[in-house]
Amino acid sequence: MTVTASAEKPWLLFDWGDTLMKDDPTAEGPMALWSHVEAVHGALEVLTSLKPEWRLALATNAVASNEDQIRAALKRVNLDQLIEMIFCFQSIGYKKPSPQFFACVLKDLGVTAGQVIMVGDNFDIDVAGANGMGIRAIWLNGHSDEIRAGTLYRTIRNLIELPQVLTGFNVGMNARYLRRQARSPSKLTFTRTT
Repeated sequence: MTVTASAEKPWLLFDWGDTLMKDDPTAEGPMALWSHVEAVHGALEVLTSLKPEWRLALATNAVASNEDQIRAALKRVNLDQLIEMIFCFQSIGYKKPSPQFFACVLKDLGVTAGQVIMVGDNFDIDVAGANGMGIRAIWLNGHSDEIRAGTLYRTIRNLIELPQVLTGFNVGMNARYLRRQARSPSKLTFTRTT
């Protein structure tokens, strides 16, 4: 399915496991069927704050879940209505960091690489893979003290930092929104959900 591009709203493309929802390496099968699922701290609040100025999509290598199952898992943590598109291995047939994966995403979104920013927790797969296609990326590194920054990528420790870091990636028509967010990040309130 191809989405009509919106010149006013660029895309944020999120990884799923340990970026929007906590991954449990001991759990088996589709996440939607796990006995316990949990959003990453700040996910609901950050996505809600970004939604007015960004289009939000999910890009995952998960092999145990199809698009419907992914949406069902997102619904369990109230993220489903915020994610407009889902791109997964089962529907695309490729995994990140392959250029084919990102090429399919860009084609389906109907945009160029400059209209998308990837956010993910694996530098080699999410960030380097996106950068290889000219897509800017933000590394969600909550596992170490390492910070990486370059022309096409930045590092954050948690999703709460995302609106601030996006100011360095002024994309199209949302630059004004990003400047507002940078000046007043205290407008966002964050609550922990379990």
